[in-house]
Amino acid sequence: MAVTARERKLLLDGDWVETGAWQEVRSPYSGEIVGRIARAGADEARRAVDAAHRAMREPLPAHRRAEILDRTADLVAERREEIARTISAEAGKPMKAARVEAERASSTFRSAAVEARKLAGEMVPMDASPAGAGKLAFTIRVPIGVVGAISPFNFPFNLVAHKVAPALAAGCAV
Repeated sequence: MAVTARERKLLLDGDWVETGAWQEVRSPYSGEIVGRIARAGADEARRAVDAAHRAMREPLPAHRRAEILDRTADLVAERREEIARTISAEAGKPMKAARVEAERASSTFRSAAVEARKLAGEMVPMDASPAGAGKLAFTIRVPIGVVGAISPFNFPFNLVAHKVAPALAAGCAV
């Protein structure tokens, strides 16, 4: 399948960045160049981590996280064919399997949206001991911090979704 080679910059802190260094992406099936991506280094990694930490200063409320995850699921579903073609070109995966992967990723974001709405604390009766009679404890869930995610090659899009979606649902920047 012929794929038009695309050039992708890095999205860092809301800006599309070209680093000057490029990584060619080749089809493992044909060896043809299917894209080029801006290569990141230590400076770009630091900038991304710093941006993630800044984002954590004002965590989004659960309803907003859920809206973002639902919208992401919608966009993935709308662009399923384009995503499948990219997966197929970059990973050499058959289109049938690539389409299933794109659909699973959409479902992963949708499931995370449901969880974002449900994440809450717990009420714990303390009457398991006499000293706790009539007392109630509670827990609340708060984002723990920035998540660094590493994804393997075999399901390049769906496994990214499996890292990003739950982290966002919990309120953590990735």
